[in-house]
Amino acid sequence: MRGSTVTIPNVPVTDGAVTVDRGSKVRRRLAMTIADPRYLPWKELDPLAVYGQKLIVSRGIRFAGGQIESVPLGTFRIDEPSGDTLYGPVTLTGQSSECYIIDNRFIVPTSTRGYGLCVQAIEYLIRQTLPDAVIVNATAGTRNPSCAVATWDSGADRWDAVQQVALSMQAEVYVDALDRFVIADIPDVSTSSVVWDIAEGDGGTLMSAARAMSRTAVYNAVVATGENTAAGSAPASAVAYDTEPTSPTRWGGPFGRVPKHISSALWTTTGQCQAAANYALFDAVARNVQLSITAIPNPALEAGDCLRISHTGRKELAIAQSFTIPLTAEGSSSLTLRGGKEETP
Repeated sequence: MRGSTVTIPNVPVTDGAVTVDRGSKVRRRLAMTIADPRYLPWKELDPLAVYGQKLIVSRGIRFAGGQIESVPLGTFRIDEPSGDTLYGPVTLTGQSSECYIIDNRFIVPTSTRGYGLCVQAIEYLIRQTLPDAVIVNATAGTRNPSCAVATWDSGADRWDAVQQVALSMQAEVYVDALDRFVIADIPDVSTSSVVWDIAEGDGGTLMSAARAMSRTAVYNAVVATGENTAAGSAPASAVAYDTEPTSPTRWGGPFGRVPKHISSALWTTTGQCQAAANYALFDAVARNVQLSITAIPNPALEAGDCLRISHTGRKELAIAQSFTIPLTAEGSSSLTLRGGKEETP
């Protein structure tokens, strides 16, 4: 695509993959290979050049009768096409639409003044770059709390500002496979619905699995602080502790005392800091158990989905942290899962 114009209806892909990662500022990334060197761009307006051209990628099934069923994998701005001019292949990379917001750093100091609610502030920050962006509030109850006045200097990262506003309402923002900016609750393995069962054995989709455990990024207290000179409010702070008696990470227990510090100019009261600390504590005490698996590809997955993994006689629930979806029929998916919780009958 260039603008709203389709330049190549069906790009002849020979290899490639889409990577989806909750831990990355740009959630979706594309790597693609095209065998034919004629697709290598030479001029600014060529279909695979880097001046606003983009690729809409999907994966699906073509049935014997010719019918096609497909699932979108994302819309990607083309960043780096390259290749041998005579023999090819052409390789290229792309990123989902967060990249436009990241590139457009603030030219002048910018604040949320005049946008009293968090969702309105997020819309304002995004639509200064992408006026036609589709923004979806998918939080529980479509909550939209009040937003404190915060100011960012010239040169500051606009996407970081968007994420700060989302964090102040205990949410995250990302671009999904439909090229929408989604404001969503941070996933919770104990309350999320399972969207896919991955099982070993006959009829299953699990191909291999490996497991690792670490203390890294596990905490048992969260200290939240807020200081906002733009709002003229006094500094505020609060602490949330893991006080569950049976918790292996309980404060003062054998795990030790490991506080995590978070801050935001958008928390202007002790109550807001306490709410932020309480919310962050859930993720802070989550077991850092990473399950890395290889499975049959499921292009309908989104990072943050809750999965059930059945292997070695156990059933475990986990959040999809990152995964790859191949663009060829022969490829498999590699998934990294986090926050595993054994499912008991």
